[in-house]
Amino acid sequence: MKIVVGLSGGVDSSVTAYLLQQQGHEVIALFMRNWNDASVTLEDECPWIEDSNDALLVAQKLGIPYQVIDMSELYKERIVDYMFDEYQKGRTPNPDVLCNREVKFDVFMKTALSLGAEKVATGHYARVTSTFDENGKEIFHLLAGKDTNKDQSYFLCQLSQDQLSKALFPIGELTKPEVREIAKEIGLVTADKKDSQGLCFIGKVSLPTFLQQQLVPKEGEIVEIFNDFAEFHKETPTFNSKLEELEYLSAKINYKKEDGKVIGKHQGAQFFTIGQSKGLGIGGHKESCFIIQREMENNIIFVGEGKNFPGLFRKALKIENAELHWVREDLRLKNGESMDVLARIRYRQTLEKVTIHQFENGFYMEFENPQSAIAEGQFAAWYIDDELIGSGVIS
Repeated sequence: MKIVVGLSGGVDSSVTAYLLQQQGHEVIALFMRNWNDASVTLEDECPWIEDSNDALLVAQKLGIPYQVIDMSELYKERIVDYMFDEYQKGRTPNPDVLCNREVKFDVFMKTALSLGAEKVATGHYARVTSTFDENGKEIFHLLAGKDTNKDQSYFLCQLSQDQLSKALFPIGELTKPEVREIAKEIGLVTADKKDSQGLCFIGKVSLPTFLQQQLVPKEGEIVEIFNDFAEFHKETPTFNSKLEELEYLSAKINYKKEDGKVIGKHQGAQFFTIGQSKGLGIGGHKESCFIIQREMENNIIFVGEGKNFPGLFRKALKIENAELHWVREDLRLKNGESMDVLARIRYRQTLEKVTIHQFENGFYMEFENPQSAIAEGQFAAWYIDDELIGSGVIS
C-alpha cells in the first residue's frame, strides 16, 4: 500500500515511517511547513528548519522519498487567525484539535491522496479499528492509545468517519519508551529528541508574545471575589424540569466589580484564561489566586483564592448544537435522550463520569463530580470505555 507519513522531525513520526516500511508498504515522507515567523519563538530558535533537517535525515536513513510542503498561509488562515479571534472574545481555543481537523487530516490528507496514497499516517498515540454494521457499512472507531500517559485521542476528537477511514496511527499500540527504543535500535537521529511543547507544527512559542502580535495590550483591573459571596451563589434552587436544572448548573456566574475588591492591574483580559494562576502578579495571599471569570467588555479579570475556590467549579456545561461533532454518527443522541459516558475537557485530564443530554436548545454534559476551570472555547470529548465517540466546543 502507498502511504504518506506526516514526518514532523520528532521521534514519533520517525518510528511511524519505519514501522510502515517494515510492514512492506511504499512510504513517502511529507514535512509540513506551517510557520514562517521566527519572531515569536523562544530562545532565538528556528524550530521548523531544525525539524525539517531532522525529518530529512530520517527519510535518508530509511531510504524513502521526502519533500516539504508549505502550508503556512493555510495554517495562518485556519488556525492562527481563529486563535486570535477566540482569545479576543474571551474564549480558550485549542489550536492542536483544529490543526488535525483543518490541516493534517484535510488539506494535507488531500495532498497525500493526490500523490496516489491510499492512507495517511501520523505519529499520534491513538488507534483506529473498524467493524461492519448489520447493513454491511464499515464503521471506524477512534480508540485511545495504549500508552495512557501519552494518549492523544483527545486531539483527534473532531475527525470524521471519512477522515478516520484514511488515517493510520502505527505507534498507537506502543508506549513512548518502546518508541524511543525502536528509534535507538535503528539509529534514528530523533531517538533522544525532546517532545515538542509548542503549538502544532510551529514549535515553542511564548503565547502572550504570540497573542501580542495582533491583540493590543490594554490595562484593566483584577477584582478578587471572596468565598462567602461565591458560596452564596452556589445554593441550588428547586427545578421544574431536567432542562431547567442543566441550564442552571451549566451557567457561569456573571460577577460584577462591586461584588469584590480591586487588588491589582493586568495588561489585557484576552491574554489570560479561566483557571490560570501564573502571570497575575498578585501577592499577599496564603494560596495562589485563580482566574474565575473574564469580563471582556470592561476588561476585568475576576479571581478567587485557592485551587478549591467554589467559583472555579461547575457541575455541568453546555455545547450549542451547531458545535456538536459525533465521530460515531450512529450513536448520536436524539432530542430528549441521555447517555452515561466518560469525558474530559482538556488534554491529559483523567476521564470523568458524565451523563450527556440532548435537547432541542442544546447539548449538556452533567458531571458526577464538579469540574474546575471549565472554559468557553475548549473542546469537550466523550468516550465509551476507550473509544472516543464525540466532541464539541464548550459555550
